[in-house]
Amino acid sequence: MKKPRHRIFDYSPRFYNPATDEKEKKKRQLGFSRQRKFIGKKRSPILWLVFAAAVIYLILKLQGI
Repeated sequence: MKKPRHRIFDYSPRFYNPATDEKEKKKRQLGFSRQRKFIGKKRSPILWLVFAAAVIYLILKLQGI
């Protein structure tokens, strides 16, 4: 089953003026941009190969080969 994803809440107030906000001015000067909040975990295929090799080694070791 798939887990439901969290909904992203992005609310901008009615009477908010970003041109007068100090934080927004600094963000523009430094060049910050909004990124995705959730970044999926990417596992390396090398990690999976090492894990599979360890499992095969344990199986062979327990069988006495």
